[in-house]
Amino acid sequence: MFEDYFVAPIMEKTGYNLVNTLVYVAIAVAAVYILFQIFRRYDVRIDKRFFWGTLTFVLFGSTARVVTDAVDGGVFTGVTPLHQIILDSGVYNYGFFTVTPGIYMVVAALFLSTFAVLHYLKRVELLPYVGLALFAFNFILLLPFMQYAWLAVPVLVMAGVPAYIIYRKYGAEGAAVVGGHALDGAATFVIIDIFPLFSGKSYFEQHVLSRAVGDLFGTYLTFYFLKVAIAAAAVYLANKEKIKEDEKIFLFLVIAIVGLAPGIRDVLRMVCGT
Repeated sequence: MFEDYFVAPIMEKTGYNLVNTLVYVAIAVAAVYILFQIFRRYDVRIDKRFFWGTLTFVLFGSTARVVTDAVDGGVFTGVTPLHQIILDSGVYNYGFFTVTPGIYMVVAALFLSTFAVLHYLKRVELLPYVGLALFAFNFILLLPFMQYAWLAVPVLVMAGVPAYIIYRKYGAEGAAVVGGHALDGAATFVIIDIFPLFSGKSYFEQHVLSRAVGDLFGTYLTFYFLKVAIAAAAVYLANKEKIKEDEKIFLFLVIAIVGLAPGIRDVLRMVCGT
């Protein structure tokens, strides 16, 4: 049973099923709760700086996943000596630790170890620079293969408009929440409904809930609007309710990651045609 529901979907690339989805969600919720309690115990300041520093590691994780997709799909080639070294190293070969859920564990471990060191050295302000450096390395690796970069424009516009509206009302952190989920919804819509018309390549939605929404309405544009509405509602309710600032920031961070991580991956995967 474990192999059917957890191992096979990874190795056969068939996407998620109801069983592994529920298990992953339960593990994620437990991990989020435990981490929040640990941060509080050790007097970690969960503020705006922490919020943005953490998101840089999301950028890294998503781009690392796209490099894996590009290597596995044969799009990633030895166009430069660095690219050939990456191919020969096998670091980005398709496997448990380079795809979901393993890559989340790798990124989380890297983030927590980096944060722990910087916290000990009292240099936490360097956290975003570490994340951005890791992200930049992967992004640069992908640059030679971005043959469909123009298709990112409608996705970014669809993500940017609701994000800007929320920014005007609730600030940058709220905008990141809505923008991240709008990016995910827009990318899913463009990749599945529009991208095949230009590339001849077909994609399917791997997640159970979003796949059900797309199948029900016959288009993933509905999924986009649903994602924006739910994310905006979450921002509105969090600001309306009187909760502690650190709790609100942490809540925003978790919700933003859920949308931003797959959103960035999907956009870059489409741009690279992998």
